Amino acid sequence: MAAAKPWRATPNPSLVTSITSLLQTLNPQNSSISSQPLNQFASHLNPDLVIQVIKSQNNPFHALFFFNWASNPQPNPNNYFHTPSCYVAITDILLSHSLFSTASSLLHHSHGVSDFIIARFIKALGDRGDIRGAIHWFHYVKSFERGRCLSSYNSILGVLVRANRVDLAKAFYDQLVKEGVVIPNVYSYTTMIRGFCKMGMVDHARKVFDEMKCDPNLVTYNTVINAFCKKGDMESAKRILYQMNESKKCVPDVVTYTTLIDGYSKKGESHEAMNCMMEMAKHGIEPNVLTYNALIEGLCLSGKVDEGKKMMTRMRLNGLKDDIVTHTSIMKGFCIAGKSDEAIKHMKEMVSLGMNPDLKSYGIVINECCKIRKPAEAISLLREMRARSIKPSASNFNALFRVLVDIGKFQEAILLLKQMPEFGCLPNFLSYSVVIYGLCKVKSRMQEVEELVRDMLQNGHEPDATMYNCLLQGYCEDGNEQMAIQTIYDMMGNNFVVSLDSFSNLVKVLRGKQYNKEVEMIYEEMLRRCPVPEPHGDAYKRVLLLTEHSCLNSAE
Repeated sequence: MAAAKPWRATPNPSLVTSITSLLQTLNPQNSSISSQPLNQFASHLNPDLVIQVIKSQNNPFHALFFFNWASNPQPNPNNYFHTPSCYVAITDILLSHSLFSTASSLLHHSHGVSDFIIARFIKALGDRGDIRGAIHWFHYVKSFERGRCLSSYNSILGVLVRANRVDLAKAFYDQLVKEGVVIPNVYSYTTMIRGFCKMGMVDHARKVFDEMKCDPNLVTYNTVINAFCKKGDMESAKRILYQMNESKKCVPDVVTYTTLIDGYSKKGESHEAMNCMMEMAKHGIEPNVLTYNALIEGLCLSGKVDEGKKMMTRMRLNGLKDDIVTHTSIMKGFCIAGKSDEAIKHMKEMVSLGMNPDLKSYGIVINECCKIRKPAEAISLLREMRARSIKPSASNFNALFRVLVDIGKFQEAILLLKQMPEFGCLPNFLSYSVVIYGLCKVKSRMQEVEELVRDMLQNGHEPDATMYNCLLQGYCEDGNEQMAIQTIYDMMGNNFVVSLDSFSNLVKVLRGKQYNKEVEMIYEEMLRRCPVPEPHGDAYKRVLLLTEHSCLNSAE
């Protein structure tokens, strides 16, 4: 066999263009098409050229047609053969166009299968949600590589962790360690650590970290530090930082310190967060917008809104632009400090600066307006959100419903509840229940309650035991014994327990209108369909006896 000619470092661009132009005149999906026109390029074949031609194709079938021709060109003066890099190139383009069966067939019938290529195939299958297929290919590569498949191991671990199948990832990881044929590398360990951290299993992550047989890299350290910070275990997070510094093999970066600053800030330990910022400066690490925002949030959560504003000024002086997150933290700080008017004023200033407040920003101010019982301002903000095409959350409305009900503005609450879909937000069960509970306590409002209950049912929300008891008491308050009786039978039909207060009110109303027979029937039906455990059963019986005695005395 003659020696192959050396590869050219860079294929001739005009040659790549010529081959691509020729391929575009062919229909590669026509099984009878001849590859003879490509023979003119046989003497130029080398792996670099093949890879460049493959990568230049918009149509994956043109790439595959060229690849298949180059696999066995006639003539073949250079004794050309595909390298593993060529197989990577064709596999990548097929997978990028979701041609999984074509790529699978190519790999099954070729000699270019390798651990590295299968690892890419496993990841692609995982990205499309085909976990079963990814596992199948892992076992396939493991069978012919005789266990020497670290890339595929790492790939399947990554697929399972991204799919939140950490239990299964752990099984593969344990198998990897137990077999000992393949030695896990830093990626293997880091993937498992990330998986455990993702599921909140920080102790498991720490165990893997402590058992690492290689040096952790920056991603590993940052992942573990982030997990401890999310857990609120700042002492452990700081110990990992010390360990990182002592190793001198991995230097903390802006992500490391920003994570720590965020962790301290969320715990309200703004002093420690400031110490981290000073430590960053000592090591010559420049804070970014995320760093400043984490620190500003911490200061504002601690009620130090003025210091938070000063930090924003420092941020600007350092050439960084404050964003919506910065200002939302400051508004939150004003609310915590009891400076509601300042929070509302700051939001208006944001708009004047050309910033567009988001859902979180509006939510903070709306909730604060409700807290200080200024529903008109909250409603105005909701309308402003609608004008800006920002959909409020149900919780924004629910906070408003509570204050409207508390101050007796039922008509405004009912109107707003019905208008919610116009704001791009459907009422949830809590939305209905807040208004309904309030109306049930007011005499002569049950007709409006019934209308809201009908709307609630149409929107897919069923009354619960609390709402039924509230309805029952409302009908009793209105003296509507027929609807009260209907409600208690509906409750029993849904296996809901009637509260003692509701039952007592109902019995008093029915006894007062000489519905004694109905009272006994309801009580017996309650015992039959919704048995009340002792000692509560005695309490219901006492209600019957007391109301009966009271009615007899009244008659005398």
